[in-house]
Amino acid sequence: MPSQSVPVPKLAPEAGRPAATTAGQGAETAPAFSPLYRQIKGLIIAGLQAGEWRAGEAIPSEMELAARFGVSQGTVRKAVDEMAAENLLVRRQGKGTFVATHAEQRQQYRFLRLTPDPGQDAGLGRQLLDCRRQRAPAWIARELQMRTGDAMLEVRRFLHSEGTPVVLDDIWLPGALFKGLTTERLREHRGPFYGLFETEFGVHMIRAQEKIRAVAADEETAALLKLPVGTPLLSVERLSFTYGDKPVELRRGLYNTSHHFYRNELN
Repeated sequence: MPSQSVPVPKLAPEAGRPAATTAGQGAETAPAFSPLYRQIKGLIIAGLQAGEWRAGEAIPSEMELAARFGVSQGTVRKAVDEMAAENLLVRRQGKGTFVATHAEQRQQYRFLRLTPDPGQDAGLGRQLLDCRRQRAPAWIARELQMRTGDAMLEVRRFLHSEGTPVVLDDIWLPGALFKGLTTERLREHRGPFYGLFETEFGVHMIRAQEKIRAVAADEETAALLKLPVGTPLLSVERLSFTYGDKPVELRRGLYNTSHHFYRNELN
C-alpha cells in the first residue's frame, strides 16, 4: 500500500523573543531555540514515525527534501549527516540515502556487544525456548510506559556458540504492537528478531539504554546455561526505543563470559 505524505508544518525561527506571560502566570517560559537543520531532522523523523519511508527504503534526495521543506540543500545535508551518524539513515555511494534496518548485515548486531575470545567461533546461533502472552506486571509496565495488566508478550531464548548456551535472554514486548507474533512465527524467522519486528510489525529499534551488573547464576539459570550454581554472569538489562523515544522492548540477558567479553566503543 503506498505510503501517505506527511504534511509539512511551518518551521519555527532559529531564535526569537520569549513568549509573553499572561496575568496570573509566574515566570516567563523560556523559548525553545533549535537550529534549522535540527528542525529539518525532526521533520524527517516525523516522516519515519508516520511510516512514509519504511526500514530499508530510500528517502528522497537532498534536493527533493530541500524543495519540500523550503530550505537550502546544505541544511538538509547537515540534518541527514547527523541522522546517519546516529544510525537512523544509511548513505550508499551512488545509490542514495536509505532508512537504516537491522536486516542489513552491518546493522544486525549493533545492539549485541558480545565478542568471542581469540580463536573462538564468532557466530552465535539462536534457540527459542518460549513465547507467551501475559498481563504486564507493574515493573515491566513502568519501563514500557504501559498500564499494569496491559497485554504483553514474553519471549525467552538462548544465544549459543557451537551448541553451548552463552546468553539467556528474557524479552518483554507491548502486546498491542506485536499482535500476531507467535512461537511458530519466531521459529520460522531466520534472521535477527529486530529485522522481523521491522518488516512485519513496523517497529524499528533505533537506540537503547543498558544497565550492566555482575550476578551469580541461580539454580534455574545454571541448569539452563549448563553451569555450576553460583557461576559469575554478566546481567545486561536493555530498554530499546523507537522513534519519538517510545520504549518498545525490555530485555534482560544473562551472559556467560567465560569465552566471550562485552565490547564497547567510547567516543
